[in-house]
Amino acid sequence: MLFLYNIGIRLYGLAIWIAAFFNPKAKLWLQGRKKQFARLRQALEGNQAPVVWFHTSSLGEFEQGRPVIEHIKANHPEFKILITFFSPSGYEVRKDYDQADYIFYLPLDTKRNAQRFLKIVRPQAAFFVKYEFWYHFLNETQKAKIPMVLFSAIFREQQFFFKSYGSFFRKVIRNYTHIFVQNQISVDLLTNIKVNNVSIAGDTRFDRVKAIADKLEKFPIIEHFINQQLTFVIGSSWWRDLAIIVPFLNDFGTPLKTIIAPHEINDNEIERLQGVLEKKSIRYSESKKLDLTNSEHLKQLQESEVLILDNVGMLAWLYQYADFAYIGGGFGEGLHNTLEPAVFDTPVLFGREYDKFQEAIDLVARGGAFSVKDREGLEAVMNDLYFNEDKRAQAAKVCIDYVLENLGSADKIYQYFVDKIYKTQH
Repeated sequence: MLFLYNIGIRLYGLAIWIAAFFNPKAKLWLQGRKKQFARLRQALEGNQAPVVWFHTSSLGEFEQGRPVIEHIKANHPEFKILITFFSPSGYEVRKDYDQADYIFYLPLDTKRNAQRFLKIVRPQAAFFVKYEFWYHFLNETQKAKIPMVLFSAIFREQQFFFKSYGSFFRKVIRNYTHIFVQNQISVDLLTNIKVNNVSIAGDTRFDRVKAIADKLEKFPIIEHFINQQLTFVIGSSWWRDLAIIVPFLNDFGTPLKTIIAPHEINDNEIERLQGVLEKKSIRYSESKKLDLTNSEHLKQLQESEVLILDNVGMLAWLYQYADFAYIGGGFGEGLHNTLEPAVFDTPVLFGREYDKFQEAIDLVARGGAFSVKDREGLEAVMNDLYFNEDKRAQAAKVCIDYVLENLGSADKIYQYFVDKIYKTQH
């Protein structure tokens, strides 16, 4: 199996190299790894401080890991923080994150790459977020006797680890020093395959969204656009989401302000979206050019019914303005963060595929979130929430209560770092 894994990794690297000729994301993936060991060696040259290494796959996992990173940075400034990303969608957005001392792409998972990386970085501890099972990096880190922690993990019976043919994958996961999971089901699945170094700590995303809400930013342009009307915020939307959302918006005859944040932000995608919208729309970048002390400019903004967010970094704060929110990815791409609107006591809607996301399952069961299968389902839920203020308020309370009940995961993982890593090394 290891032979097949190594072949697969090299084929993956080759596929990325080929795709880079016509795919911008693949090109970034490739460019970011050019001469990376030379750059890594240069960055850490002369460093005598202990290094804590965090690996996150992409932007969502980074935000999940961020509360733990910031706990360690705030309480142990003598440590250097190194973050690696697998995907450009994480690295390119957070490459200037000021709480990290070093930020790089993760090299391709070969034995030699893992050994070179560890020889340069010499981390005192390694933290991985949610789903990270790179064979060589985990194996070489374990062989180097570096403590490794996986946190905010969630496991399902369908995964390879729990199949009769999953011995190779079970070997990978046993490299972890400790695994913090989100629920009891994950504990039971792991202990059934004799992985006992596991405990429940919950999901650090609760801590992250609460931190966002506590550092609230206001956006005058958004407030002028909304103009005290009910507001629908659509976050990280894919075209399979928009296929049911746009017809609903086009036919909805009652006043409703809508903010759409597409998952893919580029001119072609936004022009395509504006082409199918029958409501008057404006890009956020266009609205920033308006002089809102000018009555004609203000009128142009306020008469727009749809605002399209064409930047990265604002969305999490925009849910403060939402009376209802739709989170994209629920039609197969992978549901995005439903906790971002929930922390602002906002009822949440999403597509039909959410069974891999514990928070979505819980919110639906409690009545704070609503899964929709098609345009008719979306219309039924939106009409119910729009015209029934009591139901909207009840769903909103469920959402914020759920977030507040689940805070504290980052504290548990930080305490493990203090007790099991820091104190044993100092």
